[in-house]
Amino acid sequence: MNIGRAIEIMNAADIVDVSYQGEKVIIQNVDEETKKARIYTKANPDHELDVDVYQLIEEI
Repeated sequence: MNIGRAIEIMNAADIVDVSYQGEKVIIQNVDEETKKARIYTKANPDHELDVDVYQLIEEI
């Protein structure tokens, strides 16, 4: 995924399905400078990760 799309999804009013390593995640924040996204899984919202945006996949 690219930075622009990750930001759009993060700010979207509707829920957009995104996965990271096969798990559905929520994008909490995107850092344009480092190209990292802070995410958490729907199953475990207390476990946050910082990952490279390009590792996120939009489910269509």
